[in-house]
Amino acid sequence: MGAVLRKLVCVGAACVACLPADPPGFQRDAGRVLGHAGGTKTKSNVKHGDATAVRTQSAPVAEDGAHVLDEALNEDFNRPDLGPDWNPTSSAWHLEEGRLCVKGAKNHPAWLNRRLPKNAHIEFDATPGSPEGDIKAEAWGDGRSVPAGATYDDATSYIVILGGWKNRFNVLARVNEHGQNRKELRLLPGSEDPRTTPIVEGRSYHVEIVRDDGHTLRVSLDEAVLFEFEDPVPLVGADHEHFAFNDWNVPVCFDDLLVTPLPD
Repeated sequence: MGAVLRKLVCVGAACVACLPADPPGFQRDAGRVLGHAGGTKTKSNVKHGDATAVRTQSAPVAEDGAHVLDEALNEDFNRPDLGPDWNPTSSAWHLEEGRLCVKGAKNHPAWLNRRLPKNAHIEFDATPGSPEGDIKAEAWGDGRSVPAGATYDDATSYIVILGGWKNRFNVLARVNEHGQNRKELRLLPGSEDPRTTPIVEGRSYHVEIVRDDGHTLRVSLDEAVLFEFEDPVPLVGADHEHFAFNDWNVPVCFDDLLVTPLPD
């Protein structure tokens, strides 16, 4: 997989003991200075637009010396090895033709070691390699955790799943992807609403996850807003400063990750 990997596993309740309870109101919805983590980009299909860096007055430093991002980070995966900016918790993660690809990670994420500020605009491209869809990412997690069991009900993050459960749902979950309080949209074959159209195998999608006020999360797919969730108990602080790509079983590739810090 390239580079030195840190595999730190939370076990059982230890992963969730410090997390706030599910907040009320989280209900179902039916309905350039760039900090560069990769090499020189050779592809020309980046759709991010203006990537002007947003600097804060000071960047807090963790005990391990890692700074909170205070300027935009553009990750293009255009290199032979994943490198020290990433913590893949499964050997299923690999680089392939300038993309981060995976199949069968069983909810073992590839965590970005760089720390997120409280507010950020996260965007990336994803290409599913199966008619089952299942594009998955996490935001504001702890940067190290994996599930204690087969069910991912002990996350430390907001979990975004597009075309999940065999292309039947788009989902935004807080900590527990199976929770009854998750937000979801049921996907309908033949739907003309971009929010409820099933994910198409081989198509490149542009995903955006934004928090700009410290507590409201917005998720968009190809510029169509899927979810907007105002969290009264937001995931912030030392255990909620990392982004990850994730996967259950089907193949998917990720590319052109852009993280832009936003003012507090």
